[in-house]
Amino acid sequence: MKKNWVIKAQGDEALIASLSSELTISKPLTQLLVQRGIKSFDEAKAFFRPDLANLHDPFLMKDMDAAIQRINDAIHSGEKVMIYGDYDVDGTTAVSLVYCFFKNYFKSIDYYIPDRYDEGYGISKKGIDLAAQGGFSLIIALDCGIKAVEKIEYAKSKGIEFVICDHHNPGDEIPKAAAVLDPKQHDCPYPYKELSGCGVGFKLIQAFGIDAGLPKELVYEFLDLVVVSIASDIVPITGENRIMAHHGLKKLNENPSIGLRAICDVAGMEAKGIDIESIVFKIGPRINAAGRMESGRKSVDLLVCEKRKDAKVFSKRINTFNLDRRSIDTEITKQAIEMIRTNVSLQEKSSTVLYNPEWHKGVIGIVASRLLDHYYKPTVILTKSNGFATGSARSVNGFDLYRAVESCSDLLENFGGHKYAAGLTMKESNIQEFTERFEKIVIETIDPEQLIPVVEIDIELQLSHIDDKFFRILKQFQPFGPGNISPIFLSENVVDNGYGRTVGNNNEHLKLTLIQEENPFKVFPGIAFHQGEKIKTIGNGIPFDICYQLMENEFRGKVNLQIHILDMKFD
Repeated sequence: MKKNWVIKAQGDEALIASLSSELTISKPLTQLLVQRGIKSFDEAKAFFRPDLANLHDPFLMKDMDAAIQRINDAIHSGEKVMIYGDYDVDGTTAVSLVYCFFKNYFKSIDYYIPDRYDEGYGISKKGIDLAAQGGFSLIIALDCGIKAVEKIEYAKSKGIEFVICDHHNPGDEIPKAAAVLDPKQHDCPYPYKELSGCGVGFKLIQAFGIDAGLPKELVYEFLDLVVVSIASDIVPITGENRIMAHHGLKKLNENPSIGLRAICDVAGMEAKGIDIESIVFKIGPRINAAGRMESGRKSVDLLVCEKRKDAKVFSKRINTFNLDRRSIDTEITKQAIEMIRTNVSLQEKSSTVLYNPEWHKGVIGIVASRLLDHYYKPTVILTKSNGFATGSARSVNGFDLYRAVESCSDLLENFGGHKYAAGLTMKESNIQEFTERFEKIVIETIDPEQLIPVVEIDIELQLSHIDDKFFRILKQFQPFGPGNISPIFLSENVVDNGYGRTVGNNNEHLKLTLIQEENPFKVFPGIAFHQGEKIKTIGNGIPFDICYQLMENEFRGKVNLQIHILDMKFD
């Protein structure tokens, strides 16, 4: 697939030169810092040495005083409290964190995760009814609730109050709960707006700890759960999130909770070297799989577990869910690709809308993402659930998917989401009209360039600039993620030195040994996944340009620097 290469703005040369001298690091590394908004020695120090002392005062968040007061009242009067959260990674880690912390203070406490298929996302009447039947008078809602105006009123009629901890954008009306914690409220003075749902839960227990005069360590021990939520919910790893992610990774690698340790074990992960990518591709999917395949409560059961023996059983269970999920989404993706491959009309469209009533609802979001990677078009995948066609949508870079879906709202029973991802439900009879109108809207509003994947390049780099010191400092830019993506470099006129070959079961990958004309004695190993077809061109000794990231490759106990080639272009 053709990709457009775009080089980011390079920054003020005078500032780069001055800061490079002050930090005693190379100009390319300083340029990366400036691109990330770092313009002084003190800002660089805070970036390279994230400090928990720089976390914001949780009482700066609107309603935090009211939340702590309501919780203290419930503790002193012996109320039953329910910890309620969504079924995804952010929701289940948030519930686990708040439950594990407050179980030491409430005589009666339980947690509740709504059923993905029966109740759907957010606060449900079923959950409220069960709380009322169980005698719960306070619900702490996590990663949901900011738009649950009617549900909060319904809960009041049942004698139940809510403390809402959310991080999504609020609607026009804020629920009348005992307290609403959400830094995205327009009148909330909290200085950092990009917390995960679990991050808001962390600020709640931090505030409680301050109010109760507890040692900070009692709160910080939950940072391993916070970093799992930050990585999995794809929130920016900047500011306060960077601090929590840095220290959360440290705990995850050195002393994780019993539940997280069990997930790492069942995933075959070493007790060291866990990074954001490891969470995204190994830990997060296993936690998510329970909610996709059966019940998100099964993930919380594991995350709050206190006995290694039980954790081993629970982790095997969610690993089985993940294996089932992987098998199902792989098969559905194959079916979807085959539908497109055998239909010229679908291939020629600017969007993809597919429906199969037999597809598993729990994995269609994953399938939509896989098709986006494959065809790079705004994509909607639909299946049948509870008598309706329901589905997930994913978008290409720069195209506002939510607005496109909203333009079809008269055909929909309900929908929600944001610019790049959405969920929607409609009558089966409306699928054809939705497909046609969605395609028309995409054609009318999308820039054709948006249908070509973009590789955003940080800086151009000579291979000779890469040495042990360069890579050692580059690793200190971690943790990488949104807002601080692992840098992408461009190097021109590189050549394989003749040892390039294809690898993989189907020879689909390229393994290269790269040199650059200016320093032909400095050799770099490289890997290019899913680009094996280029071996003949490379084998002719023709110079080519590469955009790439730097990574460590461990093989037989030895760790080597490796160039991870994202794309290559020939003159």
